[in-house]
Formats: sequence, structure tokens, C-alpha cells
Amino acid sequence: MTKYLLTRLRQSLITLFLVSVVVFAGIRALPGDPALALAGEERSPEALAAIRESYGLNDNIVIQYGRFIGHALTGDLGTSSRTGLPVADAIGQALPVTLELAALSLLLAIVVGIGAGVVAAVRRGKPEEWLANAIALIGLSIPTFWLGIVLVLGFAIAIPVFAASGYVPFGTDPVDNLRRMVLPAIVLGSGLAAVVMRQTRAAMLDSLSADYVRTARAKGLSRGSVVGGHALRNSLVTVVTVLGLQLGHLISGAVVTEQIFVLPGFGKLTIDAVFTRDYATLQAVVLCTSAAYILINLLVDVVYSVIDPRIRLGGAR
Repeated sequence: MTKYLLTRLRQSLITLFLVSVVVFAGIRALPGDPALALAGEERSPEALAAIRESYGLNDNIVIQYGRFIGHALTGDLGTSSRTGLPVADAIGQALPVTLELAALSLLLAIVVGIGAGVVAAVRRGKPEEWLANAIALIGLSIPTFWLGIVLVLGFAIAIPVFAASGYVPFGTDPVDNLRRMVLPAIVLGSGLAAVVMRQTRAAMLDSLSADYVRTARAKGLSRGSVVGGHALRNSLVTVVTVLGLQLGHLISGAVVTEQIFVLPGFGKLTIDAVFTRDYATLQAVVLCTSAAYILINLLVDVVYSVIDPRIRLGGAR
């Protein structure tokens, strides 16, 4: 197990290094002069020269990358040209909002998606399967922005059960926090729940027709034990793969949802950085998002090894 984890960790670190190179080079390849964006209205040659010298823009690209990595390893992600504050502080304030939103959306997707997928597979050809398929199709077809607007009109304005916008930390007021986060979580998690449902149903149908399930039934095991202990467990590898891939999309997909519900999360920080050409913030946001993808994939590999020991035995060779 340890050898398997060390192998995956080494691969993740190599991937993160390559991602940092691509992110750094991609930001530098953007059209326009970063010094002009940093100078604002003061664009005299002297001011531009001072900015380039201050930010090290006159140095070789390799030296700039080495400085960037050295600062990033110490937690220094630069200074925002829009606010003048450290980028790490802005990310530290925005990231918990997006992580909470992603966690609630993932919880919704797991409960609804896996539950509906199991029911659809077990009740194949019955009205329950048709209903689950219809709900999944609706969840995949409805655009995020339209669903968000409809939920706001229905459950925040017409029936004011939830709040339409804003954010309150969970530690400050848990009830008010959930009132403001439930609707965004439904918007962001509905599409993921539909994908999980379809994948769970397909994996469960394969498992239910496998020889080991027929053997379990022949031994006289209860239906719940056969479905939950045998078929579902072996179907979870496929489901975890989908969840791992889609969880990264939750972080990037939060951009639209956070704009609709005015949440001060990672998505809003990204939009503000793009429109104001805040290179330091944009670079840090892309790097953090990429690191989140890599970390999620590493965690998925760990979960694989727990679900199916054959995976870690094969991966450690």
C-alpha cells in the first residue's frame, strides 16, 4: 500500500511541476504588456521601466519562473495589481466558499445519483427506472444559468424559503449559511447527479448479471446483501472515476453559479482577475485549480485501492 501511494504521489508531483510550467508560460503568452496593466493611468516611460524592474519583468524567463516557484513554495503567490493585497489572502478568503459549494453539490450528487442509479438498475423496466431516467435527462439538459434563475424566482422571491444572494460563513450562522448555499448547491450538483445516476445504473446492470452475483443469490444471501455488498461495491470503481473527474469540473463550473448567486468564491475571483488583467491573481488561480485537479485524482487513486485491492497490487509493481 505504501509503495503504491508513493508511486502515485511521485507521479502527481511531476504532473504539478509540468502544470506550473504551462501555467507560467501561458500567462506570459497573453497579448499585451503586463507593465501597462500594472501602471494604470500612469504610463510614462519612467513609470513603466520602474514597474518592469520592480516585478522582474526584464529578467530572463527562466529566472522569472524560478523566482515564481520559489515564492509559491513559501506561500507567496504575488500581489494583486487590482487591490494591492497579497494574492494568497484573496484565495484564502474565496476558496472556502467554493469548497463548501463543491462539497454540498457533491453530497447531493452522491445521495441522489447513486441512489437513483441503484433503484433504476434493480427495478429495470419498471416505472421507477423510467422516472429516474427522465429526471437524469432533465438534469443533463437544463442549462445551469436558467436553472439558477428559476430557483431564485421560485424559492427566494415567490416563496422566500432560501436567500437569493450573498454569503454568510457557516461558523457565524449555520442556518443562514445553508439558506444561502442550498440553491447554488442544487444548481451545481444537478448535472453531476444526473451523470452519476447514469453511470451507476450502467455499472450496476453489468454487476447484477455477473457470475459472482448469481453465486451470491444461489447461496441464499438476502437481496440487500447481494445488491449492496456485492453488486454496488464492484460498481463503485466506475462511480468514483466519474466523481473524481466531475469534482474538478465543480470547481471550474462554480464560476457561473457564483455569478448568479453573488457568492464571493473562486469563480468570482477568477472573473475579476480576467476582466482587470490581474496577472498575478489569474496565474495563482489557474495554478491552484490545476493543483486541485491533481489532488483529486490522487485521492481517487487512493479510493480505488480501498475498493479493489487488486488495483494497488498492480500499481505498485
